[in-house]
Amino acid sequence: MPRFAANLSMMFTEHAFPDRFDAAAAAGFDAVEFLFPYDFPADDIAARRIAVGVEQALFNLPPGDWAKGERGLAALPGRKVEFRQSVRTALDYAAVIGASRLHVMAGIADPASARCRAAYRGSLAFAADAAAKQQVCVLIEPINNRDMPGYFLNDFDRAVGLIDDLGHPNIKLQFDIYHRQIMRGDVIRGLEQLLPLIGHVQIASVPDRQEPGSGELDDFRILEVLDGLGYQGFVGCEYRPRGATLDGLAWMDRVKAV
Repeated sequence: MPRFAANLSMMFTEHAFPDRFDAAAAAGFDAVEFLFPYDFPADDIAARRIAVGVEQALFNLPPGDWAKGERGLAALPGRKVEFRQSVRTALDYAAVIGASRLHVMAGIADPASARCRAAYRGSLAFAADAAAKQQVCVLIEPINNRDMPGYFLNDFDRAVGLIDDLGHPNIKLQFDIYHRQIMRGDVIRGLEQLLPLIGHVQIASVPDRQEPGSGELDDFRILEVLDGLGYQGFVGCEYRPRGATLDGLAWMDRVKAV
């Protein structure tokens, strides 16, 4: 059975962020993930995580100024110094919290721009080298332009080509089933073909990004296939509950019952 990680940025928002660790563990999750931990001391997050016995699946590098619309720095020419500091900050947090995966957000940038492509390659190479010293895996995630207009990494083929081209053993693909379906479809074939490159999987219903099993895809079949492929990583539950988080967890009970 897949190992599910509750996304604490979207789930259990009935609670203050520090209390979501307890809520996720009580609901049966073995792991958690979230977007950004940087509003809280790393020691406090680590203490919460350890106290309830959940693993830390991943979190993101600092994204720049989120309130002003920034969605990452990696592909932004002229932001190299700030990006490299964000890598150091994230790795410091990862060391304390106990995370072995970090998602590097590309940012809002033109994928046709040679300067942006060069900045992105250089950023990933720097992040991968730095993360390797701490045995941390760097993840890149194609994100659809409907949810995040103008996002640089909006194509699976480009992500895979970049991973292959860079050839760094600790750069992996973050395969979000929701984004894949919106951008390209062919989810099961994509999982089958890309499994050797996949370092993390996320799931949500399409098109509403709610509980698995409530949209156009047969999420239970997809999870069954993923399990049959021998995937050993986490499946992050990056969805927005339709109501109270606990009221929408029947999908997980169904998976566990199989």
